[in-house]
Amino acid sequence: MEFSHVSVLLYEAVSSLDIKKDGVYVDCTAGGGGHSAEILKRLENGRLFALDRDPEAIATLKERFKGDERVTVVQTEFENIRSVLASYGEEHADGVLADLGVSSHQLDTAERGFSFHNDAPLDMRMSKQGVSAADLVNSLSERELERIIRTNGEEKFSRSIARAIVRERQKKPVETTLELVDIIKSAMPEAAKRSPGHPARRTFQALRIEVNGELDRLESSLEEMFSSLCVGGRLSVITFHSLEDRIVKRKFASLCTGCTCPPSFPVCVCGKTPRGRLAFKSVLPGEQELEANPRSRSARLRSIEKLK
Repeated sequence: MEFSHVSVLLYEAVSSLDIKKDGVYVDCTAGGGGHSAEILKRLENGRLFALDRDPEAIATLKERFKGDERVTVVQTEFENIRSVLASYGEEHADGVLADLGVSSHQLDTAERGFSFHNDAPLDMRMSKQGVSAADLVNSLSERELERIIRTNGEEKFSRSIARAIVRERQKKPVETTLELVDIIKSAMPEAAKRSPGHPARRTFQALRIEVNGELDRLESSLEEMFSSLCVGGRLSVITFHSLEDRIVKRKFASLCTGCTCPPSFPVCVCGKTPRGRLAFKSVLPGEQELEANPRSRSARLRSIEKLK
């Protein structure tokens, strides 16, 4: 099966890496290889590591870049970036890119269970391994479900949705995406269901984040990515919702923070200096991209350069 994906902020993201023709680059979420292919256009004797945890993406990447000796495809989590580089004899990277969004392939392949538009098994596992969304929905307590939907989805009707899920699963297990959609709708006021956006969007986001641990290790993974850079190298990250973006923004701010002595101190005694500087504040998709790819509407690109 072909792994199709429309790469968001394609040129902006790749340009933000300030690519050197002989540099080492890592696409931490390579997916269908859109960003990777654009990086390769700008490389001559350089090297690209294309990482992804989805086995279908890995198969596509290996086929797409077959015969290109500049490319190394690795199935792994992006938090393992430093060990991947070390295992292939590289100490540092000149640039690292991470696109944190769900791929078009994952959304459009109904049987993967990510979409609330198609009926399919309630799955949502990016790696196709481990605990599925159905496992969570049918086993967690009402309180835990409410917490996940409220925290990961920022859904204000999280309590009534969790209550409805528990009530319905007592009759029969919740096994498909559209079964869950109907339960979510039944728990929401009519006015809320008429609001912009699909009524199930936030709950599906919440479950997907929980299933794949998307926020659990993001901050530490950002540290791993940044630490893997050489001085002058850049880390660029594309986020798709406010929870991710807050973590990235906060982490980048901490990396750019220098002296933390009280303003009343005449001289610095903490000795802290910034480890990085922002390449720019943030970049959003332009009108042309939004028209061509509506799924890019929530994307935001941030980039940081390593100083030491």
